[in-house]
Amino acid sequence: MFRRLRVVPVGDPLDLMTPLRLALADTGDAVLPVPGRQEAAGRLSLVRVPRQVAVVIETSGSTGVPKRVMLSTDALLSSAAASSVRLGGSGQWLLALPVHYIAGVQVLVRSIVADTVPVVLPSGHFDPAVFAASAGRLTEPLRFTALVPVQLARLVAAAADDPHLLAALRRFDGILVGGQALPSLLAERAVDLDLHVFATYGSSETSGGCVYNGTPIGNSEVRVVDGQLEIAGSVLAEGYLGDPPRTSDRFLEVHGGRWYRTGDLGEVDAATGLVRVLGRADNVIISGGEKVSLDAVERVVRSLPGFGEAVAVGRPDVTWGQVPVLVVPAEPGAEPGAAGLPEDSLERIGEAVASVLGKAARPACLVRVASIPQLSTGKPDRLALGRMIADL
Repeated sequence: MFRRLRVVPVGDPLDLMTPLRLALADTGDAVLPVPGRQEAAGRLSLVRVPRQVAVVIETSGSTGVPKRVMLSTDALLSSAAASSVRLGGSGQWLLALPVHYIAGVQVLVRSIVADTVPVVLPSGHFDPAVFAASAGRLTEPLRFTALVPVQLARLVAAAADDPHLLAALRRFDGILVGGQALPSLLAERAVDLDLHVFATYGSSETSGGCVYNGTPIGNSEVRVVDGQLEIAGSVLAEGYLGDPPRTSDRFLEVHGGRWYRTGDLGEVDAATGLVRVLGRADNVIISGGEKVSLDAVERVVRSLPGFGEAVAVGRPDVTWGQVPVLVVPAEPGAEPGAAGLPEDSLERIGEAVASVLGKAARPACLVRVASIPQLSTGKPDRLALGRMIADL
């Protein structure tokens, strides 16, 4: 049994509510939301998907290779139900993320389940004052939002001098933060402000976040195989549209159970079951014959004051093969380039990294850039950064 896939260009995010509701009720086409007026309908107008599929999310990782993730009604509703239980109930959401991302779609799904209408944050530059004003339009007793770390960082920084914003943030019963790792210093600052923050882990393939503050939600299970995290549960996607080989590679049948191989390195504490994500398995370089996780380097550096936006990338080196390089956004008025930071910064950072990860992980240099290039998901574009620093 199949049904048609409908491409929905999204201008106003609330325009997706009706076709999404019909898709979830199995009375309409499955939907693939795309940004703005993007013209994708032509090449997909005749595509059909399995009957149980309600939403297809088009996404691409750091390699830029596109994927179309097929999500069933059961998976989406299972995720929404598990989130509601973990957050203490259903309520009204402030939508601050695009709805062609899984995090944005899930805000709409949760709203449909709760029979509430989300308040939509205006598009464009993320402004804490606008966020506070939008939060003031929420009317339900339970209030939630979903953010990426850079949005939370701007809110936390602004709230230090804005009592109105701080009160608005404290009024949320849950602030989900996902899309990439939540820096420890930022998490601590949010806790100090008495904000109800939930660091989430998941992906489009798991219907969004399925681990909150290190604990799997609903019936999700997480295990480690060969150093990589694998996830099971009712939130798993059906696979990738038109890509059986990739589906078979990522979604595994094991003793009658189905597991998603995330490609993330991680650990699961044997005593507590807490999940710790260590970084991407493919974001590793070999320096002097030793494996160095660039995500681990980045995590250590971001814990240091003043380097919360640093990104670690690999660069070829004639002696070591590859070396880690740190890229940071230039401060206002500063010139981009390899010599834009004090020399003692590199030494101080190198000592901190080496003490945790070993000498091979010491960054070879610090580079300022005008801004960190980003993918459409808001994550750093590591391929673009690699090209930028290749000749420095």
